[in-house]
Amino acid sequence: MIAYLDGVLAYKETTYVIIDVHGVGYAVHISLQTYSTLPGGGERVKLFTHHLFREDAQILYGFAIADEKALFLDLIGVSGVGPNTALGMLSAMQPADLRLAILGENVRAVQAIKGIGAKTAQRIILELRDKMKKSGVVPDGPTYRQQPAGNPVREEALAALVALGFPKPTAEKSVDDALKADPNLSVEDVIRRALR
Repeated sequence: MIAYLDGVLAYKETTYVIIDVHGVGYAVHISLQTYSTLPGGGERVKLFTHHLFREDAQILYGFAIADEKALFLDLIGVSGVGPNTALGMLSAMQPADLRLAILGENVRAVQAIKGIGAKTAQRIILELRDKMKKSGVVPDGPTYRQQPAGNPVREEALAALVALGFPKPTAEKSVDDALKADPNLSVEDVIRRALR
């Protein structure tokens, strides 16, 4: 079992990277959260990994922080949630926000993630809520349920800009400025204005 990889970032895309460890290139699937924290190519990186064995393949999933890996393992432990779905969930929401949504039993927030239906969102909450409460992974405080629902246009445009390599604070400011000027913009229009 490969627990982590420590090597040179040889190649980087939004969904996977290749890490060169002493001349061996490991293809590792990553989330957008991990992608946004990785440096440019040629620099030394360390990714925590989950090594999945299947009949037809061995697949590595990588995470910049151990907390994201722990949440990934919790998610794939839920019936009906595979590794690609879990990676998609971690790409759509920060691990802390996803945990708060689960603890706050916010089905709408979990269901807002692309590819997650109402039944799957309820199953994730049902199976992980008590486990998270017992492990104390999130301190007591305001829950995700108490926060206003996110703007899907903003979130999608932000994810696209981060995937293009923009630092998250810069992307957030650009997207917010575009939406402040015209709240009815489509995702494509928000991205176009943010790129100007």
